[in-house]
Amino acid sequence: MDRFTGLLENYGLLVAFVLIGTVMLVSHWLSAKLTRGRLQGSAIAILLGLILAYWGGKATGGSHGLADVTVLSGLGLMGGAMLRDFAIVSTAYGVDLREIRRAGVAGALSIILGVLVSFAVGAVIAALFGYTDAESLATIGAGAATYIVGPVTGTAVGAGSEVIALSVAAGLVKAVLVMIATPMAARLIGLDNPKSAMVYGGLMGTTSGVAGGLAATDKRLVPYGAMTATFYTGVGCLLGPSLLYVTLRAVVGG
Repeated sequence: MDRFTGLLENYGLLVAFVLIGTVMLVSHWLSAKLTRGRLQGSAIAILLGLILAYWGGKATGGSHGLADVTVLSGLGLMGGAMLRDFAIVSTAYGVDLREIRRAGVAGALSIILGVLVSFAVGAVIAALFGYTDAESLATIGAGAATYIVGPVTGTAVGAGSEVIALSVAAGLVKAVLVMIATPMAARLIGLDNPKSAMVYGGLMGTTSGVAGGLAATDKRLVPYGAMTATFYTGVGCLLGPSLLYVTLRAVVGG
């Protein structure tokens, strides 16, 4: 048993990939069986990840979730800034600007407005809950954009780990709400063609939420909404820790 445990510790990153792969498999199975695809597997995986992280922290008394369990220490590297930022950059590079032009000015404006409105709403809510420093306001505001933009912004501006965790939670709640609300609101907002799907993806921004919601509405619209939503993430990662953070500092000081 000691040899087996030692082997797992020596190949921590590999163990982390196996664990995350298992969680993803279970999540997509739950999505298909329990929600018939209406709640996307990635959202369920994030929920399971948060639950496991909480359990890991409670069981070990540490502050890094499951990464505090010795045999699962590879999760600390896999979930660290290096691989996370690599995944974000690779996603952003997958966007073709020529395709964005299909949505015209409305598509471009939807991305900018989507980021700004989400950021502003998140920052205001954070202020109402007592956060006053620019770092926390920017991080939670960015999290309201997406649960990817939040950690990127928080890491860049030096926000605390608990604030970054809140930004992830805010983005997750948004993703789930978008998944559920999209098929319900589709007829009311005319979400029935590629152009409107691109505008919708630009306004909402959360790729998993938009993809899941459009899949439940009309699967043919998923690529269009997901494309602008992905571009939204890239724009958020650029603006969050730079222009928006600087603007917040000018407003609240610090």
